[in-house]
Amino acid sequence: MSRESSISEGGGWVQWFCAMEDHQFLCEVDDEFIRDNFNLYGLKSKFNFYNEALDLILSSETPDDEDLEDERFLEVYQEATDLYGLIHARFIITAKGLSMMKEKYLGGKFGACPRVLCERQNVLPVGMSEELRTSRVKVFCPRCEEVYIPKKKCPDVDGAYFGCSFPSIFLMNFIQEIQIPANNQTYVPRVFGFRIYKKKGSRYQDTQQKVAEITHYSEEQLKKLRGKNDQQAKEDYVQK
Repeated sequence: MSRESSISEGGGWVQWFCAMEDHQFLCEVDDEFIRDNFNLYGLKSKFNFYNEALDLILSSETPDDEDLEDERFLEVYQEATDLYGLIHARFIITAKGLSMMKEKYLGGKFGACPRVLCERQNVLPVGMSEELRTSRVKVFCPRCEEVYIPKKKCPDVDGAYFGCSFPSIFLMNFIQEIQIPANNQTYVPRVFGFRIYKKKGSRYQDTQQKVAEITHYSEEQLKKLRGKNDQQAKEDYVQK
């Protein structure tokens, strides 16, 4: 995360945090929403420094260079980041949160689908798990209905900050206002103009192959991901 150029004058922690580089997917959650204990139900048990983290989020001051060099502050800051993310996931499915995300969507703040045949269709952020530190945020294309890695990797934006259901809830709420073009084009691989045996578009296409339907990571997939993450961490440590 780039912090050195992210300190802003005034506005409080939330505005400062959302204005940071690579945080363009996030919207500013109202203090009123954060202060309502009903909206925070079930979150306290997930954090060691819950009260301190919540106080930091609601602070009217922004961290300075001295704060960002303090180890104790950084521990609380990390928890505040994740706590805000989980609150954010709840806020963006409220009427006000959906409206704020709609403005970002229409402005192309989440990027465009990398699939050529989607013709730069705007995408929506999505998580592949409701659990923290499982997967970074991904983007969902409402035209081809596929999930992709965002063009800007957003390395410290967790997928849990948006949750698995956000795109579906968003599209159900704005189905009359946002017209999504039909996905009526598909790419067919060919060799010198001829379709390929048993491949897509061929009359002999293999239709027996089973395709798994995935809307979020299963427990088995989560175990594999955690194994890969642990291995990557070991490799990074050895390289250092």
